[in-house]
Amino acid sequence: MVQFNPFIVEGYKSPEYFCDRALDTQMLMEHLKNQRNVALISQRRLGKSGLIHNLFYQDEIKKEFYTFYVDIYDTKNLTELTYELGKCVLAELRSKGRQVWERFVAVLKSLKMGVSFDINGNPEWGVSIGEIHTPDILLDEIFKYLESADKPCIVALDEFQIVADYPEKTVEATLRKRIQNCHNVHFIYSGSKRHMMSEIFLSQSRPFYNSTTLMGLEPIDKILYFNFANHHLQSSRQAISEEAFFYLYEWAEGVTWYIQSVLNVLYALKQTDVVFEVEDVDKAISTIVQNHTFAYKALLYQLSVKQKQVLQAIALEGKASQIMSQRYLRKYSLTASTIQAAVKVLLDRDFITFDENIYQVSDRFFELYLRLQQ
Repeated sequence: MVQFNPFIVEGYKSPEYFCDRALDTQMLMEHLKNQRNVALISQRRLGKSGLIHNLFYQDEIKKEFYTFYVDIYDTKNLTELTYELGKCVLAELRSKGRQVWERFVAVLKSLKMGVSFDINGNPEWGVSIGEIHTPDILLDEIFKYLESADKPCIVALDEFQIVADYPEKTVEATLRKRIQNCHNVHFIYSGSKRHMMSEIFLSQSRPFYNSTTLMGLEPIDKILYFNFANHHLQSSRQAISEEAFFYLYEWAEGVTWYIQSVLNVLYALKQTDVVFEVEDVDKAISTIVQNHTFAYKALLYQLSVKQKQVLQAIALEGKASQIMSQRYLRKYSLTASTIQAAVKVLLDRDFITFDENIYQVSDRFFELYLRLQQ
């Protein structure tokens, strides 16, 4: 029997494998139960989606609400957002019984031919994006169902800031108009680009201004995380020293995904009666970088020579600020025009992030790979 690795790096299993966030879960629950929509904001990979799934797992949420988690990170326009929302609603309702999902299917008048049925009579989302000719009408139908559902609903739209980049400039107004008239639904707008989320929800000129409660997410307390790590390592007769875990925590700056990834590799070594030390953490990090080398080379192949130079300069700097200064230009043999053009592409393709006037490579493992190429 394959032994389950308790350090999950993708998705959510149960509270047993979810470190802490008890206060965050309770706070988010209180906001929603008191009819407050929430904008959940933090850097990427800190655990926003895990927190949302942990909330949805709670008994009082499962009993009182229908819950829908919609990742819109890869959507490019309103049509694709509507497609993902409809697909998610149908997928979640399938398990609630025929009477529940039939109510949803009944309101999809614009797409009746797109909903098919499997051999057991359960509905399937057989719609292609190209078949959605009138996303506004379909969106109205989905909201009509949510408003008339026999339970209140919670809809989590993950990576919500992406709507600001849609070619349709009225998407925020389109969504806000429907949301403010939908009293049976509570929304979580989760986002990792803090400056974009702040503009959407704090700018007086934007439709979502003053419409939500803002909630930030901070790294998990390192003592709690250390105890969580050793609790699960001991099931395999392993442990990690305090020095090694704190070293890992500081290297990852408390970001959950990086810590989980390294712990996952250490656990998978299946060494028993061992206490992992700093050198073991370094080896695990190196293993992850080596395992992704092919993917990193493929990513770099997408970039021009100048774009690679700028990306590598940011990686070497770690946290790059004042990248147009003469010091920075001389240090990395770059020109202001080269940096300006490259940074736009790197940001658009998510190779780098820009937050609080700091440029940084989006993936810490990728950053380490780039440094090793120097």
